[in-house]
Amino acid sequence: MRVFFKVWLVVFILCFTLPGEAKVNLPQLISDGMVLQRGAELTLWGDADPGEEVTVIFLKKRYITRAGSDGKWEVKMPAQKSGGPYTMTINDIHIDNILIGDVYLCSGQSNMELPVSRVMDLFKEEVEGYKNPMIRQFKVWMDYNFHSPQEDVKKSGWSSLNPENALNFSAVAYFFAKDLYSKTGIPVGILNSSVGGSPVEAWISEEELKPFPEYYNEIEICRDDQWVANVKRLDNETRDLWNRVFYQRDPGSSANDAWYRADLDDSSWQSVDMFSTSWNNDGLNPVNGSDWFRKEFTVPASLAGQEGVIRLGCIVDADSVFINGTFVGTTSYMYPPRIYRIPAGLLQEGENHVTVRMISYNGAPHFVKDKPYKILVGEEEISLLGEWRYKRGTEMPPLSGGTFFNYKPAGLYNSMIAPLTPYAVAGVLWYQGESNSERYNEYSDLLSTLIANWRSDREDPQLPFFIVQLPNFMEEPAWPGYSQWAEMRAAQERVTREIPHTALIVTIDAGEWNDIHPLNKKDIGIRISRQAQKLIYGDRKVVVQGPVYRAKEIEGDKVILTFEEDGGTLQPESVLKGFAIAGADGKFVWAQARTEGDKVIVWADEVTQPVMVRYAWADNPGELNLRNTEGLPAAPFRTDY
Repeated sequence: MRVFFKVWLVVFILCFTLPGEAKVNLPQLISDGMVLQRGAELTLWGDADPGEEVTVIFLKKRYITRAGSDGKWEVKMPAQKSGGPYTMTINDIHIDNILIGDVYLCSGQSNMELPVSRVMDLFKEEVEGYKNPMIRQFKVWMDYNFHSPQEDVKKSGWSSLNPENALNFSAVAYFFAKDLYSKTGIPVGILNSSVGGSPVEAWISEEELKPFPEYYNEIEICRDDQWVANVKRLDNETRDLWNRVFYQRDPGSSANDAWYRADLDDSSWQSVDMFSTSWNNDGLNPVNGSDWFRKEFTVPASLAGQEGVIRLGCIVDADSVFINGTFVGTTSYMYPPRIYRIPAGLLQEGENHVTVRMISYNGAPHFVKDKPYKILVGEEEISLLGEWRYKRGTEMPPLSGGTFFNYKPAGLYNSMIAPLTPYAVAGVLWYQGESNSERYNEYSDLLSTLIANWRSDREDPQLPFFIVQLPNFMEEPAWPGYSQWAEMRAAQERVTREIPHTALIVTIDAGEWNDIHPLNKKDIGIRISRQAQKLIYGDRKVVVQGPVYRAKEIEGDKVILTFEEDGGTLQPESVLKGFAIAGADGKFVWAQARTEGDKVIVWADEVTQPVMVRYAWADNPGELNLRNTEGLPAAPFRTDY
């Protein structure tokens, strides 16, 4: 009877107490380690049972509200000064290690998403030697939705900056936050909401895409869940079937005669330079499928048996790598650097072999030039450049990349931007444009729409936007001509010129000709920090940009260019690079140029009556030296607009 009475009593108590203690649910952002925006009204939100009382205790103040009939609740708190760490209680939930500082929404495509781990070749010592609990990142994981704006993002949390966590920080945001904190001493929060390959229209709301009927109507198509599921299923079936046939027909993969065997006789294979184009086509068209490469290298006794690393630059498209018949690594797409660990005991004294199976899906397979190709053991290097033995495996039809629904209009906005809207921020870092470069003619309108969209959502018409201009990329042109990337840079510049409270980050010197993901994210981050110091923190002394073209004057066979005063003092140069000049016929030729005080003089012997000038007007204009005395590069420009 006593046991029965105790059980009955517990049940009775629970029946009367649980309804009054219904659990409050919080969005992912409101969690341990969060950074709240200083100097702005703060919004906390979540859900609970309808009518449930919600009590927030923060900085010795109590805020009380009730969940509405839909279970939603919201609390507004007055602006706070920077500081922390603090704690907060929301009913029975305790949130620890809260900072108040400046929060930045960092968005765009892969060059914003690119983590610190990918730039360690340049910044390893710097990253491993730095930690700062006053800098935090919240990573928004990729998600999309075509039906409506979502209320929360995928499960995530705040990470404090230390050498381990730093590897997952956006590299641009990492260097931005690090420099900004060193100048202001104010905590920095990063909302990293970026997706590799994403076009600008994916980040704009459905309502704001109405003026763009192609994209607006595409949303309606993508809203058909059954159609989306069918397309995904067909894409998967196509890829699986392609791979099944490929692996069945590739002779190098044979279990009985694998071409990566250590004892394989490859004397009948061709000898080719790894960067030649003699092997990756049929004389006219690229050949997809598999290409096999083998190279012998010698290991001295002092290195035998040691652990090492093999670096194979970048490879288009995919690869599998074997050393002495043992698999050491694989990468399934073209962009990441190939860095594979060689386990201890695999390298032997004397002759060794490395085998690479290259897989091409839809293009010209190749090793990317000007990348590291070597084996590293301790401080010693063994070069893998030069001649390799080569044999084609099997030829396959091209395999399309499939349908990327995460790139479709409004999808990313609904799942990765809309849920963040109540969370106050100091500004937006936007690094995007590569995926829209072929449609540069509409980019100014789309980016302007995005800025207005996000500002309207946050009821902040002056929300600062920092727009990173596309860097130099691809091979240098032999002569002046048409350039999609130059036109895209002009579109980005036009937005920052026409829309207040925006800033352009010039990166024409920060790219790599052979890599769409250049490693030098430090200069970019610092340049954004400079712009923020001026636009947000009011530092009028900091020089935030290089020379900015203002006007031209024609004197005989020369064009005299002048520049805006806020671009700093021109660095004197007797020979300036990157200029082209044309007469009334519009035919541009490479030009000579020099500084003369605060002006630049441009001319060419072939053009006696010049009309217009272009500077850095190419996908990759090569080496440039028009800078100010602060070392900041001039923005690309043309005088014929």
